[in-house]
Amino acid sequence: MSKIAAAFQGGKAFIPFITCGDPDLETTGKIVREAAANGADLIELGIPFSDPTAEGPVIQSANIRALSGGVTTDRILEFVRTLRQDVTVPLCFMTYANVVFSYGIERFAKKCAEIGVDGIILPDVPYEEKDEFAPVCQQYGVDFISLIAPTSEDRIAMIAKEAAGFIYVVSSLGVTGERAQIQTDLTAVMQKIRENTQIPCAIGFGISGPEQAHDMAQLADGVIVGSAIVKRIGENGRDAAPVVGAFVREMKQAITK
Repeated sequence: MSKIAAAFQGGKAFIPFITCGDPDLETTGKIVREAAANGADLIELGIPFSDPTAEGPVIQSANIRALSGGVTTDRILEFVRTLRQDVTVPLCFMTYANVVFSYGIERFAKKCAEIGVDGIILPDVPYEEKDEFAPVCQQYGVDFISLIAPTSEDRIAMIAKEAAGFIYVVSSLGVTGERAQIQTDLTAVMQKIRENTQIPCAIGFGISGPEQAHDMAQLADGVIVGSAIVKRIGENGRDAAPVVGAFVREMKQAITK
């Protein structure tokens, strides 16, 4: 069992998303440590990209702030190496195919293994194109995380059978961002996944508060929250770590009730 899959063994998993370098890497480190201390079971670290097609305005703005501050892929990789001196929860990079292509797929996967990154999520890589990435990741013991959306339909079984680590279930169509309500019928999606794999599933996109998180945790093994956290970082800047820590604690409590 991979470290990512193992993160779901202790009950419902809470997975925060944090954009690296927003507002700077020192603050990102403080936020990651606060999240881990307050119940995060797995942490997604966003590597900023200039054209993040899956992201709504909140995370797009965080990407712009981070890139404007001079963050680079190399700096983030070295940052994570330092982070691993005391942070033990599983870590997963979320970025875009172009970032990994530019760095070199094998070079990137090898580096992830060296510094202690357990998985990679590339939301712009469809199932049909994952063979460019997944076998290389597997070679280096890094989980290539699959996404399943409400529109996956007939492809759900195929994606689920070949998934590694956990399955990222996209709750809503469109880009990331807080939503007042999640109206997608995820029960049918989850049922189809369960028929084809025992790998843990976490629901993300649009979850903004404890009540939504609690509801989604009834369907899945974990809950992913990005925009609501990134929004708090944008509002609080270098003072965001304790704010995020308190929010993570609240959300973790909500999904374990």
